[in-house]
Amino acid sequence: MKEFRISKLTSELSWNQAATLKDFDYPWQNATPPKTIFKAFYDEECIHFKFIAYGPKPLVYVKTNHKIEVTKSERVEIFFRSNDNMQPYYCLEMDPKGRVLDYRADYYRKFDRQWQWPDKLHVKTKVFKEYYSLQGKLSFATLAKLGLLQDNIIEIGLYRGHCLELNGENATINWISWVDSKTSEPDFHVPSSFGKLVLK
Repeated sequence: MKEFRISKLTSELSWNQAATLKDFDYPWQNATPPKTIFKAFYDEECIHFKFIAYGPKPLVYVKTNHKIEVTKSERVEIFFRSNDNMQPYYCLEMDPKGRVLDYRADYYRKFDRQWQWPDKLHVKTKVFKEYYSLQGKLSFATLAKLGLLQDNIIEIGLYRGHCLELNGENATINWISWVDSKTSEPDFHVPSSFGKLVLK
């Protein structure tokens, strides 16, 4: 299983000193994906994370601003599982407007989208000419409450839905992942799509 090791820093330090992950790929496309970077560090209370997603101006669907609209938009994602059976697992899908689709699920694809992440994620986003960034915080108290932090290891999936085209509600999305799930069709909701976030 792939591992990404992060260090303890103080939040005042630059993101340049945070552990950096660039190992993202198009498992289901015969093409080079747009560059995606994930950075993280932790302090006494939280894990701080940041995505940097390159490409043209991100395409985002907005109608009522309900969180389900994230599924029709450019986005980055973090999944967490509490056990190998994914009973349960938790999902955060976050778009460039800072909207968060948070939900609980059980394998296979039994979604509870009424569920909400127990505390504030403090998501911040910025859109630049060649990329957008999204950063947030995961409190250790919440990770422990959900049974996700075990021996300084959190089993996570890191993903990106790169929206190529948006016509009304119809989004064309290519799927980018840190771990290749080895599935024939795009699917992040399987045990093989997870790796380990290790707190050094």
